[in-house]
Amino acid sequence: MDHSLLSGIHTPADLRRLPRTELRKLADELRAFVLDSVSKTGGHLGSNLGTVELTVALHYVYNTPEDRLVWDVGHQTYPHKVLTGRRERMGTLRQLGGISGFPRRDESEYDTFGTGHSSTSIAAAHGMAMAAKLKGESRKAVAIIGDGAMTAGMAFEALNNAGVPQGGALGDLLVILNDNDMSISPPVGALNKYLARLMSGSFYAAAREGAKSVLKNTPLYEFARRFEEHTKGMVVPGTIFEEFGFNYVGPIDGHDLDALIPTLENLRDKKGPQFLHIVTKKGAGYKLAEADPVKYHAAAGKFDPAVGFVKPATPPKTTFTQVFGDWLCDMAEQDQRLVAITPAMREGSGMVEFHKRFPGRYYDVGIAEQHSVTFAAGLACEGLKPVVAIYSTFLQRAYDQLIHDVAIQNLPVVFALDRAGLVGADGATHAGNYDIAFTRCIPNMAVLTPADENECRQALYTAFQHDGPATVRYPRGAGAGVVPEKTMQALPWGKGELRRETQASGQRIAILAFGTLLYPALAVAEKLDATVANMRFAKPLDVALVAELARSHDALVTVEDGCVMGGAGSAVVEALNAAGLSVPVLQLGLPDEFVEHGDPVKLMSLCGLDAAGIEASIVKRFGGKPAVVPRAAAAGG
Repeated sequence: MDHSLLSGIHTPADLRRLPRTELRKLADELRAFVLDSVSKTGGHLGSNLGTVELTVALHYVYNTPEDRLVWDVGHQTYPHKVLTGRRERMGTLRQLGGISGFPRRDESEYDTFGTGHSSTSIAAAHGMAMAAKLKGESRKAVAIIGDGAMTAGMAFEALNNAGVPQGGALGDLLVILNDNDMSISPPVGALNKYLARLMSGSFYAAAREGAKSVLKNTPLYEFARRFEEHTKGMVVPGTIFEEFGFNYVGPIDGHDLDALIPTLENLRDKKGPQFLHIVTKKGAGYKLAEADPVKYHAAAGKFDPAVGFVKPATPPKTTFTQVFGDWLCDMAEQDQRLVAITPAMREGSGMVEFHKRFPGRYYDVGIAEQHSVTFAAGLACEGLKPVVAIYSTFLQRAYDQLIHDVAIQNLPVVFALDRAGLVGADGATHAGNYDIAFTRCIPNMAVLTPADENECRQALYTAFQHDGPATVRYPRGAGAGVVPEKTMQALPWGKGELRRETQASGQRIAILAFGTLLYPALAVAEKLDATVANMRFAKPLDVALVAELARSHDALVTVEDGCVMGGAGSAVVEALNAAGLSVPVLQLGLPDEFVEHGDPVKLMSLCGLDAAGIEASIVKRFGGKPAVVPRAAAAGG
């Protein structure tokens, strides 16, 4: 594979020394390298292949890292990583101790803002642009945002703020809309390229401002302004961005370096807020990804680029996401009131079949988590039964709506929280570590923590029957392999169950398991002869069961795949204190730190939440099977 140009690029300064005629070849080499690299590590593919030329052009035109590039979401930054000194480390991508799949400030000075969630780039870059003004610096700030991320309210809040003077000044901000969804044919061509160069150049700007000064305070001024606006609107869909106070340019072909580079050079030298609309193709340059951009959005693992993604010879285990998708369809058959909502995660949340079978009851609101929750509240007010399928990490973005619009009004909305707990290679930005803590503290909220696939199905049914808001949390991937029963039966509300009882004559330990950690807890209990309770609910907590176990055992251990602080274990300690019961409690869960990306099995082991880690923690705290712990021992973490 020819990397003769790419091998000489160690920093963007090396790139800027190349003659412009060499950039097309460099882009081809970079695309081939990214495809080969991702085929060996897995990771996001289509989005990165689509930003190759844009990345080359940005680092060629702008003086990075002095000029700031902020990549929205950041799952399209593999070419950026390769060009900024991390080419040799791409083999460690998304692996424990390796480089992140997203920008990280502590990884490179070229990663000016850490991202992972969408629609933050414009606000961050605007802050950087205004900081430059305040500090008297001439550096530039560029936000690169996709058309999907532009559906979020936060992006428009930032546009609304960036287009008006702050402290008497406008920041030198360029927003690049990377549009990879619209048809590329109509707006892209020689005429459009010419118009883009014309509108971004100094002649157009000078003529425009000159006409303003001549016509100002005459009856023709308003006519000319409106004529310009509507004439420009006929050839470019940018009127809305002009209304925000941005100078709109485009759309242009985002794969055409001969269009990108001169346009960026013109915009780099202009003052104030600029908006460049480019059109790209997901998976560009790789025919399989171009043909099926959804399928090739990301690679779960290694693959042969010549063959593409192939189905594994052994059918994979049923995932919790599939369990949810099947339940959603079955529940919709039974209850016509069910409507399903997703904030742009149809495939990830397992809703493809539901969309196909019940299109009139399916709502994809775009990357607008806040809207998804309040929209569900409005539906619930009118007697419907909304199910919001949302990743745990993305529910964080709609916390006020969860409290103010759903919980205060005690509306029957079910939140299916996928990706609860650690998610592995996507790292801290996508981990669902906090939902137990931040939902159980809200009045009226119920929090269900099913232990396996069948219990997940029944928990979803239970939450749907509940006349109030409820979350059902489940992890990414497969569980213990318990086949879901077709029949749906509600779990006893707020009640756990004993799964194993100790026969110990000495120290008696009870493990209270929340969620899928029930199964490693059962394995540990066999070795230590401990009682195990499958708690099922973090809220309402089965206080009677907790009290019974506290009175009949010498120590309690709580295990959960969420944060220890404020989590389900904390709920147990609160219940014991309220009941005046004093018994040692060991709380096991995720630590008070952001857990790195890596293999989820390895990460759980490092956090002490696999069977060996749980056993080691219990033995360290309480010993093996020693004499009875004094009942006067203080309760605590």
